[in-house]
Amino acid sequence: MTPDDEDAPLFAIAVAAELAGMHPQTLRQYDRIGLVVPGRTRGGSRRYSLRNVQQLREVARMSGEGMSLPAIAKLLDLEDEVRMLRRRVTELESALRAERENRPGVRVFAAGASGQVITLPSGRRIRRSTELMLWRPRIVPTAQDSDAGRPDAAPRADEDRPDPGRR
Repeated sequence: MTPDDEDAPLFAIAVAAELAGMHPQTLRQYDRIGLVVPGRTRGGSRRYSLRNVQQLREVARMSGEGMSLPAIAKLLDLEDEVRMLRRRVTELESALRAERENRPGVRVFAAGASGQVITLPSGRRIRRSTELMLWRPRIVPTAQDSDAGRPDAAPRADEDRPDPGRR
């Protein structure tokens, strides 16, 4: 049974009183003081829900144990507040779950196989490549390199002389 089913106003006062084991006048009194407030039809008749019947039974039990009606009213109010807060927490958890699943802004970035940046959905991994690339710098021949390879080339002036700072 869902919480909405428990709150549906179904029972006339005579049926609710019988289900709760009370006199209908007691239910009217509890309604007047705000202890257990039933729903109303368009014509103004009281209609009690399953939750109202449960509350009436609990009121009878606590009253029989010596608890005052104002204390019972406070306890029932606190129980209603806890019930509403639990529903709200459930709603918020559902909304958060849906937001996390459908949020377009949540992206993870990774490096693709050729080094480009790619986006992935959160929680997904990219398969890593085990290829190895070697980088070899290109050697650009200079004027000095082109003369050294010729057998008839004369030594350059700075190659055969010792460094003046050395002895």
